[in-house]
Amino acid sequence: MLRRAFLSRFPAAAALFGIGEQKPPIDPAQGHFEPVRHPQDDWFDSLPGKHRVVFDTWTAAKFPESMQFANNIYRGNKDGYQLSEKEVAIVIVVRHRTAPFAFNDAMWAKYGKPFSDRMEFVDPKTNKPPTTNVHAAQLAGLLKQGVHLAVCNLTTRSYSQRLAALTGATSDEVYKELTTNTLGNAHFVPAGVVGATRAQEHGFALISIG
Repeated sequence: MLRRAFLSRFPAAAALFGIGEQKPPIDPAQGHFEPVRHPQDDWFDSLPGKHRVVFDTWTAAKFPESMQFANNIYRGNKDGYQLSEKEVAIVIVVRHRTAPFAFNDAMWAKYGKPFSDRMEFVDPKTNKPPTTNVHAAQLAGLLKQGVHLAVCNLTTRSYSQRLAALTGATSDEVYKELTTNTLGNAHFVPAGVVGATRAQEHGFALISIG
């Protein structure tokens, strides 16, 4: 009672202690970030699935882990939740030293040596530069199950320039050749890191492979 009377006689003290001050309610929408959507990324939402996962890969030696874990995602959801493959959306980002794994055997037969040099990767069976995509068969199985690839366009352009210098072709010619000789379900994204972040903005949980 005495405290209330004291504060009523000294408004400055009331203000100091924040008593009697009416604060406006906080709008829950304020400060909530909503990323802008772009038509180039619409394909993420076209993939069916109640759950979404994206694997980010960039080193050739670790790439097999992305395929193994993709299989684990499918199996875990089937065994634990009785979900079919169509109910789980999976994207594998291939960038830097994993981008060439998106290309078919024809490209590896033609450019296997420069691919190998740039990727710091050799065929595990022969210890020599591959003449085929050594992961094509396993990837084909995953793509059939519904996995999609997000291929780094920056890396593809870089390889195109390097291959053009080695072969005498133009970089645009090589770029067209590479982009028209991919495995199935391949989407070129402006940069692999952009694809990985855009996927998260579209609800994909990130698993970073390396």
